[in-house]
Amino acid sequence: MTPTLVQHRPHTASAAPAQAGARARDWAEIQERMLVPLYEAVYERLEVGGGTRLMGLGCGSGLALLIAAARGARVTGCDTDRERLALARERMAPQESGGGDVELLEGDARAAADAARPPYNLITVFQPIGCAAGDSEGLGPALSAAVELAEHGSAVVLTGWGPPERCATSGALRVASRLTDRLRTSGGWRAALRDDLEDVAAQADLKPDGSGRVACPFGYADLDSAVRGLLSTGLYAAAVRATDQGQVEKEIAEALQAYVRRDGTVWMPNVFRYLIARTR
Repeated sequence: MTPTLVQHRPHTASAAPAQAGARARDWAEIQERMLVPLYEAVYERLEVGGGTRLMGLGCGSGLALLIAAARGARVTGCDTDRERLALARERMAPQESGGGDVELLEGDARAAADAARPPYNLITVFQPIGCAAGDSEGLGPALSAAVELAEHGSAVVLTGWGPPERCATSGALRVASRLTDRLRTSGGWRAALRDDLEDVAAQADLKPDGSGRVACPFGYADLDSAVRGLLSTGLYAAAVRATDQGQVEKEIAEALQAYVRRDGTVWMPNVFRYLIARTR
């Protein structure tokens, strides 16, 4: 059976707010769960539990925080994406209202600087670093602010994509760089580099203290779900601005054809990497 390609839906300025909300919900409902093996591997290695006071930078719609809270951790999540943060509040409303063990803040770690609370002993950055030009530079100020709120010797977890040859999704992500490069537009996807995480740790004056790799296969019910899930990552935003929504969707769908199974599902094995560093 030949899967049907995603239909063209022109991108207009008036549609942008609605599309942003749809992208956030696609992230929460389709894409975010693909990283659960990464969250769980990090929490298991660091023995996250009742004594953990965690700050999640770029917490998105809150799934990683929810898993940590279920292990007994006290968690604070920060994100500049209002739509994703609103979904996190929906998801974590019982925990937020129940006992003060969950806190969600719009912005970055600086939004937590004025409140009286015990210092954090774990900072996580589960939004993969090194997949878009300049993303590590943008993280710097937020990470520095978070480190100032942490205890000496606290763990800081940085994450990123594994080598492109071990990430089947790299082929679909190259659509973003191809479209932006074609029109000489900046901000497209780039392949992860070997020392991306170590470079960010060094810039924040953190001491590396171990690393690991985790298999995070991306599995989708159908091709449409796969396209929507990948678009929700934000890695195609520059490509959409450079061309249009329909063109980007069409090229993603074409790149995914090799991973469509006979039953119409889409399956792509990937490896993600994490670095554990320590505050000084």
